[in-house]
Amino acid sequence: AEGFVQGSDRLFQLDLTRRYAYGRLAEVLGAKALAIDRVQRAADIAGIANRQLSGLSRRDREVLSAFSRGINAAAATQPLPIEFRILLYRPAPWSPKDSLAVSIVASLELSDAWHDIFTRDAVWRKNNGGCFDTLFPLSDSRYDVGFDGRPTADETRVASRRCSGDALAALAARRPAIGSNAWAAGAMRSADGHALLANDPHLDVTIPGIWYVVDIQSPQLHAAGATIPGVPGVILGHTESLAWSSTNGEMATTSVFEAGRLDPKRWVAERFNVRFSHAVTAAYYRTPREFGVPDENDRTKVALVRWPVYAQRTSTIATALALDRARDVPEALHILAGYRGSPQNFLLADRNGSIAYHVAGLIPNDPAWGRYVHPASDLRESFAPVPFEGLPGRSPSRSGVLLSANNKPYAGPYPYRLSAAFDAPYRAYRIAQLLRARRTYDIAYFARMQLDTLSPIDAQFARQVVRFARLARGEAAGARALGVLAHWDGSYDAQSRAAAVEHAIREAVVGDAPLPGVQPNDDALRGALQLADAQREDWSRAGGMRVEHPLAPMNFSFLNGGWLPGSGDEYTIHLQEPGFAQGFRAVWDVGDWDRGGISIPSGESGEPGSGHYSDLTAAWIAGALQPLPFSRGALTRDASATLVLRP
Repeated sequence: AEGFVQGSDRLFQLDLTRRYAYGRLAEVLGAKALAIDRVQRAADIAGIANRQLSGLSRRDREVLSAFSRGINAAAATQPLPIEFRILLYRPAPWSPKDSLAVSIVASLELSDAWHDIFTRDAVWRKNNGGCFDTLFPLSDSRYDVGFDGRPTADETRVASRRCSGDALAALAARRPAIGSNAWAAGAMRSADGHALLANDPHLDVTIPGIWYVVDIQSPQLHAAGATIPGVPGVILGHTESLAWSSTNGEMATTSVFEAGRLDPKRWVAERFNVRFSHAVTAAYYRTPREFGVPDENDRTKVALVRWPVYAQRTSTIATALALDRARDVPEALHILAGYRGSPQNFLLADRNGSIAYHVAGLIPNDPAWGRYVHPASDLRESFAPVPFEGLPGRSPSRSGVLLSANNKPYAGPYPYRLSAAFDAPYRAYRIAQLLRARRTYDIAYFARMQLDTLSPIDAQFARQVVRFARLARGEAAGARALGVLAHWDGSYDAQSRAAAVEHAIREAVVGDAPLPGVQPNDDALRGALQLADAQREDWSRAGGMRVEHPLAPMNFSFLNGGWLPGSGDEYTIHLQEPGFAQGFRAVWDVGDWDRGGISIPSGESGEPGSGHYSDLTAAWIAGALQPLPFSRGALTRDASATLVLRP
């Protein structure tokens, strides 16, 4: 049944995601997609999916088979979605292997990308590691908080002027982190005596959306929440007695090596069929543990990538399906000990009122920690994963509060670095501030927290700009912008012009880098102030974005979704930046599930013209939490239609 409704609502998205995973977009999109396909084929996701298919338990194989039959039944009986008619093709039948491929590419997207390791390696080698921790700080220790919300802050040094311009350019090239927020309160800290859990994962915001909201019931289980189209079950959500959430670990999952001598027998040829053009063949190097990619710091060479999932026979879908049957926090922790995907920070809450936190996933104990490329001689090393019991965690408690926002999850002595650089702790710092502001919490307070747009680090940056600009006496540039910034509190509210001014200055001065400060005589600061003087829009316009369909760049913009006004930025709890935002917002009252809810930015349907294509956008902008009925009484009361499927 879940496969049928996903196939009815998201068939084109399912096929496009499958093609992306396998590196087969050019077959329907033409030569412009070939570069994407070439990169995707490197990791051999089809091969990984085959290995994981052979490792499935009988029960999980039956789930994937039934799910596939449901998708194929929908494809056979429902009208062909408009995207297929635009592109003039029909999708191939869905298979269990395809669901595995979707889950694998999701893990790959959340892993430490080899492209980023090459960037860091260039900095490491140029400065013999000397500038690395300045340019890629493990965290901003001024704002560090623990996963229990307690400050662990310390002073940190400003970026050194001795670091080379090339290294600074490499820093500016860093991609934004794939972030998320999650926090929880035990029963003794909630107004109604139930544990509370909030989660808002941050991914690309597109239409159709990345998440699909479901409630699944059978004689063996009842679970509700969100899944990724193409994957059965519930990935993030709750059962009748347990809720779970996650944020990306931002940890070093990938090791890169100089190739050394290559075995000629390890080369394989991959064929790419390209629409409206001739087929292309490319050679790829693969071993049982590594796959080859171009060395991005020396294009004449091949480098070898060791990604733990590449050799895995255990699927992350198995973990999700097991959580969908879990009854309490201890059982969930036992399940997570077997999770074999990219590392995640898991927060758990159960009907007993307990909450817990634990990192889970494959993290090789590699001394490079994603900072540099290994010499070929290190290929002999195994770098076994850090054991589950050695990863950061907090035992179940009814009286605690816990949080995660992709920040460094440990303080003080700890034997593993875990990451080249965690996400900056600014969102975690603000979450901790709001949790410390009260002793007890309710659903409404957690939901308001998810809408918070105050950025303490941006407020600090604005104060630095004003102070340094005033030190440069006689400078008339930016007088209007400075006047706006002088009284700004750091709130990225939609109506704020100061937010738009500060963001424009920050982008010009430091780009995507952490905010280490600026110098009084920076030419970049003077130029940024002049540009900011011309800023007339408030943040709703300057920071707003259109929710785009994948075919919009091909002049099919009529498929796009709604306009999301600017509200928050990359350092606020209510995260939003162009093309990237909260993928859903959920708050669960554990055990009284009808009182919680989940919201998504557009709609459940991926069918343009459907009444449910973007019907939830207005409520999303307003910050309303949509109920997800769970009890039989609530389902009967709130259901607007019922579809009966018969075998």
